[in-house]
Amino acid sequence: MKEKRDLKIQAIENGTVIDHIKAGQALNVLRILGISSAFRATISFVMNALGVRGKKDVVKIEGKELSVEELNRIALISPKATINIIRDFEVVQKNSVVLPSYVEGVVRCINSNCISNSREPIKSRFSVLQAEDEGVTLHCLYCEHVILEDIAENLL
Repeated sequence: MKEKRDLKIQAIENGTVIDHIKAGQALNVLRILGISSAFRATISFVMNALGVRGKKDVVKIEGKELSVEELNRIALISPKATINIIRDFEVVQKNSVVLPSYVEGVVRCINSNCISNSREPIKSRFSVLQAEDEGVTLHCLYCEHVILEDIAENLL
C-alpha cells in the first residue's frame, strides 16, 4: 500500500511542465498563460512543494507548448523556472527560462504620469535586471520608475 508521502501528480502525455517556479507564483503563471476555468485540458499544479533548493511551485499543462512571449513573462516572475516539453509521457526537451534584457508592452508602468500610461499610442518599455536573490527589477525606459515587486500584478 502506498503511503501518503508517495502520492504524485498524474503524468501528462503531451504538453508542458513548468518546474522550479518561485514558491507562491503558480497562480500567477496560470494567469500569465491565460488559463482560466474555460480551459478544457488537464492542468495540475503544486504550490510550496519542498524541493532540493527549497520551496517551489510546479505547473503541468496537458496539450500546450509555450510561446517565447509566454516564457518571457514567466521569467519576469520566476527567473529560475525550468520548462519541460513532454511528448508521449517522456521529457523531450528541458530548458531554463531566459530573462530578457528588456520587455515592451508586457508590463504597465506604476507611475501614473508615465507617457506609456497616457492616451498616446506608446507601448511600455522596461530594461530588465536580475537581482541576486532571484528577484527581478524593471526600469521604465520613459520615466525611469523602478518596479521591484508585484510584477505579476502589473502585467498587461
